[in-house]
Amino acid sequence: MKYIAIILILLQCCLALKANSMILHKYESIFNFGDSLSDTGNFLRSTGGHAPTSPYGKTFFGHPTGRYSDGRLAIDFIAEAVGLPSLKPYLEVVNGSVDARGGVNFAVAGATALDPKFFAARGIPALIMTNHSLSVQLEWFKKLKSSLCTTKQDCDTYFKKSLFLVGEIGGNDYNLAFALGATFEQLRPIVPNVVGAITNATSMLIEEGVVELVVPGNLPIGCLTSFITTAPPFIKDDANTTTGCLNRYNEFARYHNDYLQRELQLLRQKYSHARIIYADYYGDALRLFESPVQYGFSKSTHVACCGAGGPFNFNVRMMCGSTSNVCKDPSASILWDGVHFTEAAYGHMAKGLLEGPFTSPRLVA
Repeated sequence: MKYIAIILILLQCCLALKANSMILHKYESIFNFGDSLSDTGNFLRSTGGHAPTSPYGKTFFGHPTGRYSDGRLAIDFIAEAVGLPSLKPYLEVVNGSVDARGGVNFAVAGATALDPKFFAARGIPALIMTNHSLSVQLEWFKKLKSSLCTTKQDCDTYFKKSLFLVGEIGGNDYNLAFALGATFEQLRPIVPNVVGAITNATSMLIEEGVVELVVPGNLPIGCLTSFITTAPPFIKDDANTTTGCLNRYNEFARYHNDYLQRELQLLRQKYSHARIIYADYYGDALRLFESPVQYGFSKSTHVACCGAGGPFNFNVRMMCGSTSNVCKDPSASILWDGVHFTEAAYGHMAKGLLEGPFTSPRLVA
């Protein structure tokens, strides 16, 4: 009887692994929209190859690829888990002979959910890095769609096996404005506009035939070195005693995320045939700062791996580059350049999205 029980347990484990494998590999293509958290080379190509430079990419690729990290991003790990190659940037696909049917990455570093003119019209200071906002990325997708499928039936069949990630996007609408001195009072009223741009994009994609979408929330921005080093004293004094993250910035991120989740629930009611998944980037990343040693990171969670020296190896005027101080072991750091994460951190985040519990409903059901 004991041997029978062991056999049954092993059989159950094998069936569970097979089920998860089937679910992960049901996608035959992935399409991604967003900013530098998931850009695999669009900003690099849009600027004529001027950024980012070495030592970006040093850990995995051995050279800069346009990713703002030392190696792979969360989107790379997700593609690997699905059994697909890393997504090619749209500006490489559209200018070459790359097959787009396995998926395309439309994300551009510095992209905002709202168009740049929104901020100018309201007198909100914003450091606009690129004009390739979410609306531009959606236009790219529309132009590309005819090469992916032709008839409605063809598109319906194709998109049933496709996964779309709408972001992370929206963080730059706040972060770039905060960098130029915008206040919480100025930015809180635009949260409905930012969220509206994200949910409108989600709705538009569903109208185009997309049926499975992941929509991430904002990160715990109060944990980023860039905020910790540049925040006013009264905000620095209100830091979390466990993580050292700045409470007011994290509260702002949670406000955005709560608003986004409410709006996504309305979309689920409107489009009951679609599967709209909220990705909790906030909780997924925050756990790394709460328990760094558990995940193999140093206790100095806010020290950037690549930077200009000083207590946090970060200087907003001298960002990570060829003359920077680079830590010996990037895998022991959560933050790569004080704004973006290391490959090691992105790997943990991707695992949290794929295996739970940071997607709702679960990505892997």
